[in-house]
Amino acid sequence: MGRVAAPCSGPGRIVSFLTAVPCLSCKQQRRRRHQSAAAERGTRRRMSEQGKSAASTPSSGTPVPGSDTYKGWLFKWTNYIKGYQRRWFVLSNGLLSYYRTQAEMAHTCRGTINLATAHIDTEDACNIVLSSGGRTYHLKASTEVERQRWVTALELAKAKAIRMMNDQSDDSADEEPTSQSDHSEIQGTLKTLASKLDDLSTCNDLIAKHGAALQRSLSELEALRVPLEGGEKIKAVNERATLFRITSNAMINACRDFLDLAESHSRRWQRVLQHEREQRTHLEETIEQLAKQHNSLERAWREAPAHAVNTTDKPTTDKGVSERPRKEEASDEDEDTEYFDAMEESPAFITVTATDPSQHRRSQSNLSGASGGHPSEWNQDDNCSVSSNDFSGKEVQPHKKRRSNIPEKPNYSLNLWSIMKNCIGKELSKIPMPVNFNEPLSMLQRLTEDLEYHELLDKAARCENSLEQMCLVAAFSVSSYSTTVHRTAKPFNPLLGETYELDRREEFGYHSLCEQVSHHPPAAAHHVMSQRGWTLWQEITIASKFRGKYLSIMPLGAIHLEFHASGNHYVWRKVTSTVHNIIVGKLWIDQSGDIDIVNHRTKETCQLKFSPYSYFSREVPRKVTGVVMDSDGQGHYILSGTWDDKMESAKIVQSSTRNSSSEGKQKTVYQTLPPKLLWKKYPLPENAENMYCFSSLALTLNEEEEGVCVTDSRLRPDQRLMEAGRWDEANAEKQRLEEKQRATRRRREASMAIDDGLEFECYKPMWFHQRMDETTGDLTFVYKGGYWEAKERQNWNECPNIF
Repeated sequence: MGRVAAPCSGPGRIVSFLTAVPCLSCKQQRRRRHQSAAAERGTRRRMSEQGKSAASTPSSGTPVPGSDTYKGWLFKWTNYIKGYQRRWFVLSNGLLSYYRTQAEMAHTCRGTINLATAHIDTEDACNIVLSSGGRTYHLKASTEVERQRWVTALELAKAKAIRMMNDQSDDSADEEPTSQSDHSEIQGTLKTLASKLDDLSTCNDLIAKHGAALQRSLSELEALRVPLEGGEKIKAVNERATLFRITSNAMINACRDFLDLAESHSRRWQRVLQHEREQRTHLEETIEQLAKQHNSLERAWREAPAHAVNTTDKPTTDKGVSERPRKEEASDEDEDTEYFDAMEESPAFITVTATDPSQHRRSQSNLSGASGGHPSEWNQDDNCSVSSNDFSGKEVQPHKKRRSNIPEKPNYSLNLWSIMKNCIGKELSKIPMPVNFNEPLSMLQRLTEDLEYHELLDKAARCENSLEQMCLVAAFSVSSYSTTVHRTAKPFNPLLGETYELDRREEFGYHSLCEQVSHHPPAAAHHVMSQRGWTLWQEITIASKFRGKYLSIMPLGAIHLEFHASGNHYVWRKVTSTVHNIIVGKLWIDQSGDIDIVNHRTKETCQLKFSPYSYFSREVPRKVTGVVMDSDGQGHYILSGTWDDKMESAKIVQSSTRNSSSEGKQKTVYQTLPPKLLWKKYPLPENAENMYCFSSLALTLNEEEEGVCVTDSRLRPDQRLMEAGRWDEANAEKQRLEEKQRATRRRREASMAIDDGLEFECYKPMWFHQRMDETTGDLTFVYKGGYWEAKERQNWNECPNIF
C-alpha cells in the first residue's frame, strides 16, 4: 500500500491509492494480463522443479511432492535365513519396483507393488510395511529421516495413483448410458447455477462501478485542502472501499470455481446414483421373487400332501433314526444335488405317504406287532388318535378368573456406560446386572411354563397303546420350547431357597412346586402331581458358555414322567438353547441337538432331532423330526414339525432298505399314512409384544395369590417392581437382595466352621432332598413331601427369610 499506480487510460484518469486495484473500465484487460503472468510463472516453476529433481541424488534427496520418480536404497526382508537384504527401489507412476542393483533396472525387475490399492504402515522408527492383496513388503531404512522421506513419497504417489484411477473411471463413465430424466435434471441444475453466477457477476459489476465512483469522490476530497485529521479519515474510508471491491472480486471467483467443480463432478455423482438405483431395483425384484417362491411352495405343500416326501438322517446309534422332510423329491435319484451339513454322515431314510388302503393291509406283515391291532385302527376315534388340545368344556372351564394382561413394558433405553461405571473396582461375581435385561418372571416360573400344554399328558395317560403314548410324550417335550421363540429376555435368577407353586387342581387337576436347591452351580428341582394319572419331576442345572457372538445355554439333568395306570416311565433331557447376536444386532434364539426319550418299562424309544438354523439350508426353520421305535428298533411312527408351531405323527405301514448311490450308505424307505396333528401352539394374547411376548399361562404366573409360601417368587420385591414398570427401584432392590444372599452365605460358613468346628456343609433345601435315581443312576433332588400340608396349615415357620 502507498504505491501510486500508473494512470488509467480510461475516461476520468482516476488514480488508485492502493496497489493492484484497476478501475472498472480496464478491469478485463488487467485480468487477462494477470492470468498470462500467472501461467508464465507456473511454467517456470515446474521446469525448475523438474531440473532440481533430475539433478538431485536419488539415494538421499528429499521427495518432492508431485514429482514422478523417487529412487533409493532400502533393506527388504527376504527370509529367516538371510534376513534383511539391501535392494534398489524405484517409485514411479504409482508403482514401487525393486532391483538387486541399479544396473538391473535395464533388464530385470524383482517385484512391483501397486500403491493405488496398497496399505502403508510404519512399525517402528525405521520400518515400513506395504501390503496389497496377498503381497507384503517389509522394508527398513538406514535412518529415521530416510524412512520419513520414503513414507512421504509413498503417500504422495498413492494419492496421485488414486486420483488417476478415479479420473479414468470418470472418463469411462462418459460412455455409460444414463436415463434422459437424470441427464435433463443435471443439465437443469447446471443452468440454474450458471444463471445465479451471472447474477453475481452483475452484482459485482455494480459494486465495482459504485466503488469506483466512491473512490473518485474520495480522491477529489483528499485533493482539497482539509485539516490533517480529516485527511486521515478520508484515507481510511478509501482503504475500506478498496477492500470491499477486492472481497467482491474474490466472491465471484469462488462462485465460478464452484460451478466448474460441480460440472466436473456431475458425471461421477450421476454414475453413483445410477448404481444405487440399479441395486435397489435388483433387491426389490429378488425379494418379490422369493416371496412368490415361498407362497408357491406353501400352496404346493398344502394341495398335494400325498406326494410330500421326507428325508432324514439316522443318528450314529444303531437303533436311532430321525426324520428330514424334503418337499421336492419322491425318490433318492437326485440326492447328489442336495447340500448337507458336514455332520451328516449317517444313513438317511425316506418316508412316502401311502394312498391305497389295500396296500396298507398287504404290507402290515412287514411291521412289528408291538403297536397292536391293524393299521386301519389308526383311523378310529379313540382317545389317542384325535387331534390334540381338545377337551370337553367341563375340563377346560376355569373355576377362577385369571388375569389376561400385565403393565406394558416401559420403553427404557439401555445405557451401557451407566452399567459399566458401576462395575469399576468390583469383583465380577458382585456386579449387579440391571433388570433391563430381564423379564418379570423367575427361572422357576419359566420352568413351570413347561406345563402349558399339560393336556397332552392328560391324553397320553388315557392311551392304552404305549407307542401312541410315546408320540404324545414327544410332542409334549417339544411344546416346552414354543414360548422361547420371541422371549429373548433373561428370567430372574432365583435366590437360594426361593420356591414357586402353581396350584391348578380345580381347573386342570395338577399342582406344581419348584425350589432353588443350589446357587453355585444354579440348580432347580421341580415336582408335578396330576390327578389325571401322571407325575413329572426334574432337576435342571444351567450351564452356559459365551462364544463371542452367541451364548450357548445347556440345561443339564433328566426329566422323568410316570403314568400311574400303566407304570410307563419316560426319561429325556433338554436340548441346547443358543442366543445369537449378543454383542451387535437383534437377539434371536435357536434350539439344536437331539432328545432321546426312553420308556424304561417297555424299552421303546423316540429320537427327536432339532435342526440348527442355517443360512444355506433349504429346510424349514426350527424343524424337528423323529421316529418312534419299539424295543427291537423297528420304526412305527414318523414325527415331524417345528418347535415353535406344531408337531404331527404319521403311522408307518411299510419299510424297506435300499443302497444309496453316494458313499455306499444304507437308506431306509418308510411308507406312511397321512399325518395326524399331535400338538398346535396357542396364539399369543393380544398386545403380547408390549407384554414381554408372554403366553396366556405366563401372564398368570406372577399373579398375586393368598396363602403361598413366604419364599414364593410372587413375593420377590424386585421382580414385582419391574412388572409394575418401576425399573430404577427394581434395580436397587435387586442389588439389596443379592447382597443379602451373600451375607447369609458368609454367616452360614462362619457358623459351621468356627462355632461347631466342622467343615462347611452345603445348603439343605426345604422341600427336596438328594437321592440316587434307580433309573438313570444319577444323584438328583426329589420331592420329599410336606409342602402342601404346610400350606393347608399355613405353617411357614421353618422357611428362611430370603426377601
